[in-house]
Amino acid sequence: MSSSSISSPPTDSDASAPSSSSPSPSKRMVYQVETTGSRWGDVKEAFKRISSDDMNRINEIPCARNSLLSGIASGVGIGVIRGMSSSVFVASNWAMGTFVLISLGSWTICQRNRMEERRRMQQVVEAIPKRFVKKDEGSGAGEPKAA
Repeated sequence: MSSSSISSPPTDSDASAPSSSSPSPSKRMVYQVETTGSRWGDVKEAFKRISSDDMNRINEIPCARNSLLSGIASGVGIGVIRGMSSSVFVASNWAMGTFVLISLGSWTICQRNRMEERRRMQQVVEAIPKRFVKKDEGSGAGEPKAA
């Protein structure tokens, strides 16, 4: 790689970062992190950033509690059922796989439902002034006819 290809965009403030794509102006990254060069080094750095306070605040993350509880219950259930007919290793693999799939699936569905509800609430909020305008016009036109 040549240094001219890295520093070619003069307006890009994160040109020194080794990432191949820069974030769009509307979606900025919260943290600017440089990679360590190895996948496992990056994973270690990610786990170092997790604090015990993060685990204490997991109930504040929308949909996290219900998703994790669903994943745990289904993982245990599938693990026990698979454990009756196969080895512990196979049963634990099934349990972990089920936990991950159910947790991610239910969290995704919950987040989608929250976005749908937020969109519907925004539509209602935008429609409320229109309703009052229509009622005022209708009541003003209706009163002289009745009088």
